[in-house]
Amino acid sequence: MRQERNHIDLVCFLAVLTLMVLSLGVVYSASSTWALDRLGESGKVLGSHATKVLLGFGAIFVFMQIDYHKYRKLTKPALIVSIALLVITLVLGGRFKGATRWLSIGGFGLQPSDFAKFALVFHLSVLMAAKGETVKDFKKGFLPMLIWIGAVTVLVLAQPNFSMGAMIFAISLAMLFIGRARISHIALTLGALVPLLVLYMISAEYRMQRIMSYIGIGDGEGMQKAKHQLTQATIGFGNGGIFGLGPGGSHQRDHFLPESYGDFVFSIVGEEYGLIGTLFFILLFLLIFLRGMKIARHARDELGRLLAMGITCTITLYALINAGVTLGILPTTGLPMPFVSYGGTAMLITCAAVGVLLNISMQTDLHPRLSAVSAGLRPLEPVQHGAAGRA
Repeated sequence: MRQERNHIDLVCFLAVLTLMVLSLGVVYSASSTWALDRLGESGKVLGSHATKVLLGFGAIFVFMQIDYHKYRKLTKPALIVSIALLVITLVLGGRFKGATRWLSIGGFGLQPSDFAKFALVFHLSVLMAAKGETVKDFKKGFLPMLIWIGAVTVLVLAQPNFSMGAMIFAISLAMLFIGRARISHIALTLGALVPLLVLYMISAEYRMQRIMSYIGIGDGEGMQKAKHQLTQATIGFGNGGIFGLGPGGSHQRDHFLPESYGDFVFSIVGEEYGLIGTLFFILLFLLIFLRGMKIARHARDELGRLLAMGITCTITLYALINAGVTLGILPTTGLPMPFVSYGGTAMLITCAAVGVLLNISMQTDLHPRLSAVSAGLRPLEPVQHGAAGRA
């Protein structure tokens, strides 16, 4: 008797697919007024976004076909390339809103920090899977990984991009915790570096204005400007009520809410689809989180477990923080909503990471195609790796 085995995780795949398809309508609605006034065509932004969504679909299908074990030899070169791109960006990148975060290559805009965050997650996963218990040794295990984390974080902070740098640092420490590094080593790192991050955060006036406006202190022109975006975002959610104003019914998109199709696109979701629509989007991310954790729990080996947890945590943490910002729970960060916000680099790289997650799911016993017992086959056994690895 034959039974099916080794499908991709369809729940995770369909949740991501649904978010990407829904993003087309949301981005169009959020950008149409701006695109008509600035670009002369209401669907101009939608066309660009649709192209990136299609490329994202392609990235998922390509990367879900590649055995994730093949990344063992590729993560270090990829991380070195990402660090080199971050350095090049600081020297040659174009400035936008006072920051140097983008490289233009053949007319295509690239934000290297989006690539660097996943390159770091992948390399940390490979290192910890190879090192095994050695990760508990500060000098041989923990310190080499901390150097990689520090290099990426410092270069991103130098752009300057505090929110992305802080997120990379937080995700990296979470990876070390997941990889069973000593809590004392992680606590020591936090104790030493968090004060430096705080000093960096308060060193720029615009960052302080965001924080002060968030906690309601100060009433100058700078404070009002910083508060404007959060105020307009929360107005959007208030307009939506329970059932929303309907597709295309947003008022905030009409030059009231800056970045309405980018970092604050979730406010347009709340305005047009109401509380019901907002909860539906959150439910989709919750499904991605739960399925990602289940894939990690059933992964064949430590590398699969770490990769699955790293990818899942990165995606869902970004979604959680973006939702918190647009709801006014958190201060403005500039982090996009995965799969939903308009953007090229973030969409493509996040979709590629989802493809890797789905490949891990294909190598578990979660989605049987051929029953190992009924067919007389031995079930998959965990792959054993050496206890030491090079940084």
